[in-house]
Formats: sequence, structure tokens, C-alpha cells
Amino acid sequence: MSSFEEIKSILEEKGSRKSLLATKKMTTSISKKKARLSKKEANELGTFFYSILAKLLCLIPIAILFVLLIFFWSSSTTIISGKIIHLCFQSRKLNDLYCISAGTQPNLETPISSISNDSFPSVNGTATKLVNDLQQKSTRLGIPIPPGYHAFRNGLVKSDEELLVAYNDVEDQLMVHRSWISSQNNAKCDGRGIYVYELPTKFNKDLVSQCADMVPWVDLCNFFSNDAMGEPVEKLGKGWYQTHQYSLELIFHSRILNHPCRVMNKSEAELFYVPFYAGLDVLRWHFKNVSNDVKDSLGLDLAKWLESQPTWFKRSGKDHVFVLGKISWDFRRYNNSDWGSRFLELNEMQNPVKLLIERQPWYLNDIGIPHPTYFHPQSDDDIITWQLKIIKANRKSLVSFAGAPRPDAPESIRSILINQCISIETGECRFLNCSSGACDQPESIIELFMESEFCLQPPGDSPTRKSVFDSLISGCIPVIFDPFTAYYQYPWHLPEDYKKYSVFIDQEDVRNMKVNVVERLMKIPAGEREKMRRYIIYELLPGLVYGDPKSKLEKFQDAFSLTMNNLLERLTRLE
Repeated sequence: MSSFEEIKSILEEKGSRKSLLATKKMTTSISKKKARLSKKEANELGTFFYSILAKLLCLIPIAILFVLLIFFWSSSTTIISGKIIHLCFQSRKLNDLYCISAGTQPNLETPISSISNDSFPSVNGTATKLVNDLQQKSTRLGIPIPPGYHAFRNGLVKSDEELLVAYNDVEDQLMVHRSWISSQNNAKCDGRGIYVYELPTKFNKDLVSQCADMVPWVDLCNFFSNDAMGEPVEKLGKGWYQTHQYSLELIFHSRILNHPCRVMNKSEAELFYVPFYAGLDVLRWHFKNVSNDVKDSLGLDLAKWLESQPTWFKRSGKDHVFVLGKISWDFRRYNNSDWGSRFLELNEMQNPVKLLIERQPWYLNDIGIPHPTYFHPQSDDDIITWQLKIIKANRKSLVSFAGAPRPDAPESIRSILINQCISIETGECRFLNCSSGACDQPESIIELFMESEFCLQPPGDSPTRKSVFDSLISGCIPVIFDPFTAYYQYPWHLPEDYKKYSVFIDQEDVRNMKVNVVERLMKIPAGEREKMRRYIIYELLPGLVYGDPKSKLEKFQDAFSLTMNNLLERLTRLE
């Protein structure tokens, strides 16, 4: 049967069902086949398609039809390379990708060679007005979409509607992630065993042994002591450690070895954890002059090793889980860049679940989980004691910002925020300059946040920040400027309603000097601040920290327990 006949058969079969769900499935099937059609067949197919679609019009409300038309027109994806984020759209009438690029690494070339300004049709002003009127330039979650999107658009994207569709696509994926959230407070194995692979040591332990010279300016060995929690910080109390931001792979591995659902027999397992420290593998090459082949070699070796395991083929890798302690673009290097590895671009890595401190927003199998903080409680009492301490804390300052300016990143709003902060003569805002080394000690950060009502969290080298979680566990309300910093990252650990725990101020308004952030925060009533803080401390905090590997939490679920319960629930839903 020819490609045209195959698609025609799909249309006749799906069209007869007269349902919106069938129409969506039909579109997916057609998109895989239409590339093989001749121009004549494509034209004939188009005529036939619209005849089928006409039969469905009477069944579809106008509002749903409008959304469908947008879906048929555009699809979206994101490419992350180096320190540039490319929000790319594939038009269904054009062959070329066209991208919005946002980045912090200077002089980095865009890896999309097919971009052309000549590719874009003119914008239909009526359609733009209609979308703006309906959506008010915001997503379903209320995230504002600024018109023009400033320099990130680089003159390449002509339609605000398509940008809106792309943002809503991210929110749709987060809805899928949230559908996997378990209602169980404690893990119920119910025959769903977790198997931890015993990998050759070159994939994990040998990487840890290189801790002394992994980063030129710091010896990471002390940070990787005590099951990767680091050295105790006695000044902050019990359960506090000097934990490095890249310790997640080791921390998670230590915890899962003691999980109650762990099994030693592969035949009893439904979930397979692969303890490959890919983040450390990337980190050890960041500051060395080596070829891309060297950077990719260990990931390729792991893929070959997994393919030698019969369990890998049980569900084509869909029941396998990786934990990666760095952000997604560190593992998605493109051909004209020398930053990071191509580990997540391997074919073998498309089906497994990847748990990351920063996810790639348009990849369903990328799931964001919290950055490790300095707090690792051993018991419920440790958490309760800390909650009581920070709910009573004397918050001397309205606003604080712990960070450093980004003079080499002209799009960064950090310098603007710093100037707004230090220009307030009455002392409502405190700035801790991390470029001077003032942020190297956990107590400096935590004590500042404990004394502040709001903590500014602008993007840094990438959208997410460990500091967001440091502020939350200190009872300091984070002020978010980019939805990709938190709202589009952690569906299992942060609620959909971001207004419960944060304040959002659009970075475009800051960049264009339309808002003074400190003055805006002054207008938030004390009662509203207190309500948000109590929600953060009593509802969110326990699920944002990774307990000590020896911890025995009964009342609370920590970040690890929430993650594992939801992974098991996902397996149940997939079945």
C-alpha cells in the first residue's frame, strides 16, 4: 500500500469515529507518514482530509476548533546548547525551524543553520488581536507572555500566538507529570520491586575518586564525604551539612540502596535504577582541553553495557531511571559547541526517565527534582524543630539578594536588581555579593534568608537556581522572574498554583525599567506574606529536602520519598 493510501485509510477509519480523540490520534499518525508523499499526492490528500474534517465540524464547539487549528498549524520544541536556550517552532507549512534564543554565554553561535527571516509569513493582525483578547497574553497558568519577547526573539519569530502555544505545550507536559503523583504517603511496593544495577566502577565510584582535581579552584572531596552530604555545619544545628550543588547523584544513590522496595533479583523488579554519575562525568571535562569524543566516551560505553542486559529490553528502557546532578543542556551538546556531552541525545536515552535539577521543558521524560540543600534531617523531630525556628524568625529585612552580577551577559537583569536593592536608603533590601566569596559558607546564606521576607531569584547561568530551595527551606518567599526557574520544572514538589509560595515579576518589566522590584514588594500586605510563609514552611518544606541516608521519617515525605513514590505510580499508570 502506498503512503497516500495508508494515510487515506487512517482518515477513513478515524473519521468514522467522529470524536476529538480520534482526530488527535489521526493527526499523529499522518505526521509520521506525510513526509513520504509526492506533491500531487499531498494535494489530493489535503482535499480528502478537509472533506473528512468537515464531517466533524458540527460536533466540535468553536472554542475547541480554534485550539485544534492552532495545534494543526504549529508544533514546538526547545534546543539547549552551551548556555543558550532555543525555543524553536516547526511550521506545518514550512520546512525550516525558527527559534527564539535566550542565553548567558557570550559569543556562542546558534546551532540552527536553517534559520531564515525570509521563511516567515506576515502576521495576521486580526488573529493576533483575537488570541491576545482571549488569553490576555498569558498562559493557562497566568504566566505573562510579553509582546515582542525583547531580544530573545532576535527578529525571528513573528507571531505571539505561536509563542503562547509553545508555553502552553510546556504546561500540558507538566499536567502529565502531575497525573503521576501518588496519593500514598508511604511507599507501597505491591510487587513493584526496585532493582539497582551494580555498574562497573568506572561509571560511578571511579568518578568520585577524581574529586580533588575535578574543578580547578575547589577540592570536592570534602563535599562528597558523609554520603555526599559534606561536612556538618554545627552553627545551623542538627542535620545541616556543607552540601555541594552537584551532589545529587551520590545522595540519591545512597538513599535508594536502603529503599524498602529494593529487590536483589532482577526478575522481581518493575523499576530499574541506573547509578551512572553522568554529571560528574561531564564536570571532570568542563575545564580540560579534551575532544568531544572523549567527553562522550563513557556515556557510549554505558549505552553498550545496558544493551547487554536482558532487562533493558523488557520495556525498551521505559522502566529505567537515571538521576543526573547537572542541568539538561550539559548533556545535550550540539555539533558546533564544545560544552558538555551528548549523553541525552543518544537513541538509547530517549525512553528512560531522567531526573534532573533542571529539565529540558519540552521533553516529557525529563522530570525536574529539587536541587540538594544544606539540610538533611534524620527524623520527623528534626523537621518540626526547624519549622518552629523559622516560623518565629525575626525577619529584619523586606528583601534580600544573594548572588553576583553578570557583566558579560547583557540580557541578565541582575545588575538592575542589585542597583534597585542598594539604592534603597532605608535598608529594606540587603545584597550579599557572592563574587567576593561571601556565599561560600552555608550559614551566611541561610541566616540572610531567615532574616528576609522575600528573596530575589533571577536566572543565572541557566534558568534554575539552588538558591530557590535555600530560600524556601528558610521561610523566605522567592521572587521569580522567569517561569523556567521553578514553575516549569518541579511538578512533583511544587504546586501548580505558584502564587501560594512565590511572587512572579516578569523579567521583561525589570529589564525595561517598568517596575522597581523593592517598591512592588513593599505593597504586599503583611497578612498575605504570612499566609504564603506558613504554606511554604508547613506544606512544602519537608518535600524539598533530601533526608540523611540513615533517616527514618514517618510523618513526612522528603524529596526522595516523593520522587520514588511518584515513579512507582507512573509505572502503574503506564501499565
